[in-house]
Amino acid sequence: MSREEFMQRMTETVGWGTKQEYGELFDKVDVAQDGFINWDKLTSFMLFALYEKDERAKATVVPAWKDFEFLPVKHKDTIQKVIFLKSSSRYLTISKEGLLGVWGENLKLQETLPITSDATKLKHLWVTSLVSLENVNKIAVAFTSKEICFYDLLSKGEFPCQYKLQGLKGTPICMEYWYDPLDANKSVLSFGDITGKVQAIVFTTALISLFERPASAHEDEEAMVTLSWEELLSGYHKCCYTLQHNLHHGDWVRQVTYNASLDAIISSTTSNTHTMVLAWREKSKKHLKMTSFNVAEGIHAFDYHSQLNLIATAGINKKVCLWNPYVVSKPVGVLWGHSASVIAVQFFAARKQLFSFSKDKVLRLWDIQHQLSIQRIACPFPKSQDFRCVFHFDEAHGRLFISFNNQLALLAMKSEARRRAKSHKKAVTCVLYNSVLKQVVSSDVGSTVSFWMIDTGQKIKQFTGCHGNAEISTMALDANETRLLTGSTDGTVKVWDFSGYCHHTLNVGQEGAVEISQILVLQKTILVMGWERHQALHFLPILACQIHRSAPRYWPF
Repeated sequence: MSREEFMQRMTETVGWGTKQEYGELFDKVDVAQDGFINWDKLTSFMLFALYEKDERAKATVVPAWKDFEFLPVKHKDTIQKVIFLKSSSRYLTISKEGLLGVWGENLKLQETLPITSDATKLKHLWVTSLVSLENVNKIAVAFTSKEICFYDLLSKGEFPCQYKLQGLKGTPICMEYWYDPLDANKSVLSFGDITGKVQAIVFTTALISLFERPASAHEDEEAMVTLSWEELLSGYHKCCYTLQHNLHHGDWVRQVTYNASLDAIISSTTSNTHTMVLAWREKSKKHLKMTSFNVAEGIHAFDYHSQLNLIATAGINKKVCLWNPYVVSKPVGVLWGHSASVIAVQFFAARKQLFSFSKDKVLRLWDIQHQLSIQRIACPFPKSQDFRCVFHFDEAHGRLFISFNNQLALLAMKSEARRRAKSHKKAVTCVLYNSVLKQVVSSDVGSTVSFWMIDTGQKIKQFTGCHGNAEISTMALDANETRLLTGSTDGTVKVWDFSGYCHHTLNVGQEGAVEISQILVLQKTILVMGWERHQALHFLPILACQIHRSAPRYWPF
């Protein structure tokens, strides 16, 4: 079957996928590059690809967990946020009724404090979110009274309220805070509300003061300063300015964050239009350029991995999608496996893995590089269809917190034994780098060739018994880096493709044991050198598809 015929047949038969994608599949199957494939070649390729995928899954580092543990919280209402304070190595939890729990690094509850303001003393007013302002040792708490209050963490006893921001147009229900580690004066507090507005306060002199303090307040440093949102919009406060947009059009903003790598504010809703919006800061830094992603049925949450440049979304349609921030048309990857709506996602950044948690209380861990589910854990929460979940993974300590209404569960990683990693069972003889496939190729005295991903270090495939029981002494790549040549102590050189298919066997030693030290691939010939003070020159059409043995043209030197 030719390439054109294969693309046409596959498009008609399968019913999905593009001709371009099937053309790329044809090129991978047609390793001999003769322009035709048959059923045997296609099935062999598919079986080998599935074998590689299975081997990669086995080679992936999967964390081992301790048993689920429910922490002894004192919250009577729904837990709204869990955060970790790096400066003091403490955890904070806050619930809807305004009770703040302070936990030590050993996860012992140290104290509980009521977080209130004059307005929140009234009934039916709740805490909606909490963030830590690490660079200035403060926390910010959002209330249903359309207020955000800033509390000082350095004061003894209860945390006093230093600033109260009032007059917001909608109730803020999600917040996030970022500061520049190289210049802690620069920071951004972003928040979203129930009217669909996404707003941000950009601080320029955070270490000096978050907001302007009136002259009367300078006499009493502990006095609370009340300020209005209109003051911030008018530019009265010179130490900060505001950014905002209303592209979500009345839908509740479920999550918002400012990302410094993208220099953009990312926000999401459960609507299927303008589901996720990236508001890019332009050169003036005070104007936003909008990019909108539409996701069927909407999403509950998202997370961004700066090294991979990927946004993961938790879909109501049970799918976890991976997005390139600059491509809005379709995701670059879809992770299938959940049986219910996905309500949380978070990257395990160091390992390039992703956590996802669904409404049926199933936790999955994914390998992003190969888009594989490598772990599934059913969480022992009570059966309930209506619950509020907070998901927080503390990567530095290997602790995963999942709340279920007013309960808080901990899933802690077991410490991993530090063992010296060995890539081969026997001594390594040669290492090459394939710049086309971005793979490292290594061989050993056990006649084994292994292939490794350069960016992750994972073994993706292995050829065993390449020269029987003889050692592989050297290797080389052809000019196009589509063929691998292996030389052995049995006096043979073999030419392989990267699917494990041996195209040629070159009889350099003429049935004798000759240790080959170097292989040089020229345009139409192969020069082979050995330790026996001989050289061999083979005239060989490298891309020929038939298997044959070849004797050297000149031998000895």
